[in-house]
Amino acid sequence: MARTSTTKRQILDAALELAATRGITGTTMDEVAERAGVAKGSLYYNFSSKDLLFEALLKERVGALAESLRRAKGERRGQEAIEALVAELLDVIAANSALAKLMAAEIFRTDRAWQETLFALRHEALAVFAEAIAEASGPAGAGDADAAAAAAGLRASAVFGAVLMAGLEWLVFEPERDRAEVAAAILATLRPA
Repeated sequence: MARTSTTKRQILDAALELAATRGITGTTMDEVAERAGVAKGSLYYNFSSKDLLFEALLKERVGALAESLRRAKGERRGQEAIEALVAELLDVIAANSALAKLMAAEIFRTDRAWQETLFALRHEALAVFAEAIAEASGPAGAGDADAAAAAAGLRASAVFGAVLMAGLEWLVFEPERDRAEVAAAILATLRPA
């Protein structure tokens, strides 16, 4: 791995660690450089501003999340796909709680320079859930296709948000619980009463 790639990796990892505990606003470039173990000049060579640093971080990590969700869904359809997506998202949260905390804190912030990037990446991740939800709901009538797609998109947001928050709740307050138990609890809320 080239020196620049190693340096960027150290910087991105340090920025994520700090932002997960202090928030992006509470994280300074000086602190990122110190945590990464790099000179400030090297930090600014790789990322000329804090906005560009966090945009790159979110692009990398949320993009990887969307890709892992697509892989988890694979050829699965309907309820089987939803179950696989819930399990995968919980696994991602468990493996990277810092990213989950950052996403929970930043997802609704609209005053950030990287908001457009985060919106596009969020849309990619939610589209995988929306597709599975639409398949599980069955075919819509010809006139209802747009309404069904909008409903699936909103349900995808609800499911994604529920998994994100339940996953954080699990890791912070009930880490002794098995992931399968957490997934089952989430999935039970999605079934009709």
